[in-house]
Amino acid sequence: MFEDKNPELTPISKLGEFGLIKHLTEFFPLSNESSEVGVGDDAAVVNPGNRKVVLTTDVLAEGVHFNLGYVPLKHLGYKAVVVNLSDIAAMNATPTQILVSIAVSNRFPVEALEEIYSGIQAACGRYKVDLIGGDTTSSNSGLVMSITAVGIEKEENIVRRNGAKPNDLLVVTGDLGGAYMGLQILEREHTVFLANPNMQPEMEGFDYILERQLKPEARTDVKGILEQLDIKPTSMIDISDGLASEILHLSDQSNVGFRLYEEKIPMDNLTITTADDFNLNPVMAALSGGEDYELLFTISSNDFDKIKNHPDFTIIGHAVEKEDGNFMVARGSNQLVALTAQGWDAFLGNQKED
Repeated sequence: MFEDKNPELTPISKLGEFGLIKHLTEFFPLSNESSEVGVGDDAAVVNPGNRKVVLTTDVLAEGVHFNLGYVPLKHLGYKAVVVNLSDIAAMNATPTQILVSIAVSNRFPVEALEEIYSGIQAACGRYKVDLIGGDTTSSNSGLVMSITAVGIEKEENIVRRNGAKPNDLLVVTGDLGGAYMGLQILEREHTVFLANPNMQPEMEGFDYILERQLKPEARTDVKGILEQLDIKPTSMIDISDGLASEILHLSDQSNVGFRLYEEKIPMDNLTITTADDFNLNPVMAALSGGEDYELLFTISSNDFDKIKNHPDFTIIGHAVEKEDGNFMVARGSNQLVALTAQGWDAFLGNQKED
């Protein structure tokens, strides 16, 4: 992939492990007060003061979570950070630090890792987080990245998945399904390229959904918006695995059921038209597609007037008693379609009248 394009590429062995880490991280200054010791010592030191520390980690493996046939390395570095910061945002906390560990095979030169770290650096700058440590090692199976994110927040601000109550409103940020449809475009064009490398990829006009897949953003802004509205969610989760799956997580942790209204699910017009082109139901892309990295949360029904017309939020349903289950109310009818982790039950079973 990299070896033939430029004979001047630098093998990692030329720098060694510690030289590589120093080379890749030397331009990552610390900017958060809570970051006391960063890269270069045996361990990092984070001082939270009188606040709580929130931790999350994700592993991204080549061939499982990303395809380097169409994912630029810089975008990969950026996205790897974002998916972790999204988890911190879902706790209503402020992300402050990250640790990055990478395992690479010898087909990757130093310049490839520089591209990845340039994406990591861009994300650190965008979200004002500090790179404070990590590790590099060799791999026999391509590229594997593991990122740990740290957030620091006052205890009273932290929101978990377990606080929803019956009659709470179910709210989502942004729009859904775009990342999945962007992936469909990338997979289609990659297949065409493999069959005929002389064919030019047809990407024009799909910028929004391609960016939703390749360069998503974490909704770290939501915390501040909700504070301005004087709203504290009763439960919250980020949408990494699809809307249906995340609703079921909130249901399980909060011991409630949910009613989701199909007609309320926010989707961009490009998502809808692209799904139509692929003969897919766009609602399925929102329910099961994943990787939207929007936030799904519940609020007290008393806060309805504060949020009802806000452009960042859409009320898509409400919580019910646990025994009433988790169903989507189908558009144009009173049919209830059972929600499953894969989305819905394809309108084949588990239907009943509302």
